[in-house]
Amino acid sequence: MPKILIVEDDATVRETLALNLRAEGYEVGTASDGEAGLAEARSGKPDLVVLDVMLPRLDGLTVCRLLRRESTLPIILLTARGTETDKIIGLETGADDYIVKPFALGEFLARVRAALRRGQAATGMPRELVSQDLRLDLQGRRAFLAAREISLAPREFDLLAELMRNRGVVLTRELLLASVWGDEYPGETRTVDVHVSWLRKKIEPDASNPVRIVTVRGTGYRFEG
Repeated sequence: MPKILIVEDDATVRETLALNLRAEGYEVGTASDGEAGLAEARSGKPDLVVLDVMLPRLDGLTVCRLLRRESTLPIILLTARGTETDKIIGLETGADDYIVKPFALGEFLARVRAALRRGQAATGMPRELVSQDLRLDLQGRRAFLAAREISLAPREFDLLAELMRNRGVVLTRELLLASVWGDEYPGETRTVDVHVSWLRKKIEPDASNPVRIVTVRGTGYRFEG
């Protein structure tokens, strides 16, 4: 049976949903905050994530954005906020469905079944990322520039992959720390600057005048293809 991850900080809601999903025959994992949920979604390989919007440590919308950049994993958002604007934001973040609390258990289970059907053949990550003469082999964790392999430290590779996945989008230093360092979050944004500096020396034609990883002053970085 499919595996479902529930990320919900309200213990009563979390355990009630888990109990009923298990009664339906699903394998269920749980997490009580956004960072733990993101880590479990990445390592536990669930078939569906049920994600509360209001979470400690990392909010549900941020978790949803990060997961969607990496995978087509089905995501259902749970929230106590039910305005049309909230729904649009949730769906544009990458969620497949949006359920407003309180909700009937029968409706919830039906939404779960529908999301699983839609996502049966859609999970997984791209095999590689390519930008001009720069290529990242995500499965082999190898980097190539002008067809020549370049050596990247593990964190450099992960940081470059995150930037390339979000080509043209400004990523804040805080978001990069959360998505690349995860549970090993150093809490110091200077760490990102140092790793970007190292990357530029390896992939930029001129590290002093970068054209691939561009600094957005006061905010973070943007990868230009």
